[in-house]
Amino acid sequence: MVWAGHTRRRGRPHQILVWSMGWTLLILLVVLTVVHGNPTVMVRTGSGPTVGFDQHPNSVPLGEDIQTTTEGESEVVEEVMTTGVLNPSHYPARRAATVVQHYLNTRYGSPYRWIFLSTVHSGSAEEVAEMGRKYQLALTMQEMISNVSGQCSAELFFPGGEGQSAPQVQASCEGLHQSNTTAQEEAFYQQHRTSNNLASGNNIPDSYGHVEPSMKPFWHLGGVASSFIMLRESNESTLYNMAQVANFTQLETEKDQLRFNYHVLLHEMISQEIIHWKLLVTWSPEQGVQVLQTELQPKCHHCEAPPNTTN
Repeated sequence: MVWAGHTRRRGRPHQILVWSMGWTLLILLVVLTVVHGNPTVMVRTGSGPTVGFDQHPNSVPLGEDIQTTTEGESEVVEEVMTTGVLNPSHYPARRAATVVQHYLNTRYGSPYRWIFLSTVHSGSAEEVAEMGRKYQLALTMQEMISNVSGQCSAELFFPGGEGQSAPQVQASCEGLHQSNTTAQEEAFYQQHRTSNNLASGNNIPDSYGHVEPSMKPFWHLGGVASSFIMLRESNESTLYNMAQVANFTQLETEKDQLRFNYHVLLHEMISQEIIHWKLLVTWSPEQGVQVLQTELQPKCHHCEAPPNTTN
C-alpha cells in the first residue's frame, strides 16, 4: 500500500511533463503553419462561401465580375473593379468597349466595312448619382475587311434605374476610315439592285467556320445590322457578338434601297445564351445600313454557337 501510494505520487511529474510536451508540439505546428502557409488573400475551393477577404467597396459580388487564376488545386479569386481606374483586360472595360464597337458599326458599317474591338488601352468609370455609370475609354478599333486600325476615344453612359434603356455613346476615331470602299460598295449595289435573281443564303458561317466568298458581303451586312440590336440590348451585365447568319433573303428593291430579311443568332457571352432575332434591313451607299423592323424569336434551349471565323 505504501509503495503503491508512493508510485502514484512519483508518477504525477511524469504525466505533467508529457502533457506539457504535447501542447508545446501542437503550438509549434500551428506557428509553422501560419509562417509557411499560402500568403494569398483569398482562396475559393469547391462551391462553398468565401471567407477571409476584405472586399473593396467598389468591387462586385462573386460570380459577376470575378476573374480567377489557378494555383495548384486551389482557385485564387481576383477582384475586378467597376469604378475608378479599370483594368483594360477585365470585363467591365471590355464590355463597355464592345458597346462602342456596336455603336461604330451602326454609324459606319456596310457590306464592306465591319468594325471590331482590337485593344482596350485604358478606361475609367464613375457613378453618376441616381442616374447610372459613365465610362471613359481609350481603344484601338479594327476594320475587319481591310485590316485598317484606328485609335478611338469614347464616352459611354449606362442608364440606371428600372427598365431597359439603351446605353448612350460618343466616340471619335483617327485612321479608322482610311480604307476607301466606295468602288466595292457601288459595284455590289448595282449588281443586286438590277439582278433578276434575288440573293439568299443560310448558315453563314457554316459548322466549320467557313464563309463562301460570294456570301461575305451578306455576312458583313448581317453583322452590321446585328449591331443595332446589340447596342440597344446591351447593359453592364451583357457581352454580345453575332454568332451566325442563320438565313437571309433579298426582297424587291424599294426607293433605291436594297432590302433583306435576316435571321441572326446572337451570342450573349456572359449567360452563354444563343438569341434569335429576325430583322428587316435596308442598305444603299448613300443611305447606309438601316434596320426597319426587329422581332425577337422564341428561345432555343439546345442551340450552340458556331465556330468563330475571321475569313
